[in-house]
Amino acid sequence: MDTSRVRAFWLDEPTLAVLVSGVASMGLEILAGRMIAPEFGSSIYTWGSIIGVFLTALSLGYARGGRRAQTEASVASLRTLLLWSTVYVAFLIFAGDFLIRQTATLPIPARFGSLVPVTLLFGPPTYLLGFISPYAAELSRTESTGAASGRVYALGTIGSIVGAFGTTFLLIPAFSIEVIGLIFGGMTLVTAAALAFPSPSSREVIRVLLVTALLLGAVLAPPFGVAMAGETVYETQTAHQQLRVADQDGVRTLYLDGVSHSAMDLDDPDRHVFTYTRYFHLPFLYTDSVESVENVLFIGGGGFTGPKIFAQKYDVNVDVVEIDPGVVQAARDYFDLETGPDLSVHTMDGRQYLRETDTEYDLIVLDAYKRDSVPFHLTTTEFFDLATQRLSADGVLLANIISAPSGSGSAFFRAEYRTMETVFPTVTAFRTAQPGVVQNVEIVATKQSTSLSTAELHERAATRPIGYELDDALDRQVESVRTGDVPVLRDDDAPVDSLLDPMVGQRYVVETGERTTTA
Repeated sequence: MDTSRVRAFWLDEPTLAVLVSGVASMGLEILAGRMIAPEFGSSIYTWGSIIGVFLTALSLGYARGGRRAQTEASVASLRTLLLWSTVYVAFLIFAGDFLIRQTATLPIPARFGSLVPVTLLFGPPTYLLGFISPYAAELSRTESTGAASGRVYALGTIGSIVGAFGTTFLLIPAFSIEVIGLIFGGMTLVTAAALAFPSPSSREVIRVLLVTALLLGAVLAPPFGVAMAGETVYETQTAHQQLRVADQDGVRTLYLDGVSHSAMDLDDPDRHVFTYTRYFHLPFLYTDSVESVENVLFIGGGGFTGPKIFAQKYDVNVDVVEIDPGVVQAARDYFDLETGPDLSVHTMDGRQYLRETDTEYDLIVLDAYKRDSVPFHLTTTEFFDLATQRLSADGVLLANIISAPSGSGSAFFRAEYRTMETVFPTVTAFRTAQPGVVQNVEIVATKQSTSLSTAELHERAATRPIGYELDDALDRQVESVRTGDVPVLRDDDAPVDSLLDPMVGQRYVVETGERTTTA
């Protein structure tokens, strides 16, 4: 075999450009999801928009590049394309958050909202990268068109595979968005510089140096137009989401994809900062007694406010299932999470845990939903059937739903309520803020055939050793839930994204403060 021809086939300048463009385009596509999620969520609409924009931009680049390749394809043009791609990456690092926040206010139907920032931020560099494949095919040293096309397709796909796996499993869990952007910008920049060697002109050197300064400046400069609440004490990209811990006015808050999910009073860790977490104690009014509850399961950990207080206050064994190990580690490091005989943590999917465990629980707290991203497999009749199998005869399930209890934005709550009614004999809902706004709505479902009146619940709240004032929560019971126009959610038909869609853009109200009583 002529090894020199093999080396020429795989290691020439166009080959390098194609490989790098594949890595960068797919890496930026995955990075787009992490940048867009804090403002627009990570629903099927967001990911559909991202995939569609990238495919459209690449297709336009392929088509335009193919028409111009015969007259304009050269190593110098490949350098120019890579340098301009780097400039756009610098722009998205510097102004990406600002542009995303600004476009979120445009009067666009919610499901299409992410199209604008994705197009503006990622369309141009992806379009430019699309030129590289037809240019490389035109510059191929092989003798046949088929061989040249095959090589370009193969190397571009190999690059995309490397970009997909590398970004997903290596970069996002380890680095911030800015650093990942720097890595991709640096990759295209270094490749452009490499194509100028061994004898770069002074003009090429100046261009590379200017773009280098621009890229580094974008990373080192303060983010443009971004104001985040509190002093950041920790921030990372986990395998599942953006995670940030911030302190403000003596309260430490956990933010996931930009939304507050848990809070701890640094001077009084046992205080429920968010009002809705106090509602987690409501199930103790539905059991025979507080003492009859022995095993408790939380699906979703967050800052572990509920699990920690339950383990400390009640004579119960608490299991917590949290799918994101990054959240668990942050809770250990910044929210005083300590596991032991009374509190165990399982890092896995909640439904998978229910399938595999043989523990019988007296109470299950479902706290795994985000405002704009809900794991649909934790919302269906099949899931709740499985939950009932793991509950004791008098067991209670509490689901923490983020939705409006009525009016615009209530479709998800009403569908979940209807779904739970098909499985549990009694279902009751409690709002945590004023009616009509997006908030945490707590749904209590029991295996008991008879329901308790509000007066009976008040009487139990006054006599049982719970230690937290619950009268105001009981007064916020949702008396009538309209379910005739919403579906029952099933594994094969759970349109959760469309049910969440009306809530996009609405204000999410989380009340703070509490009154405590002596146990």
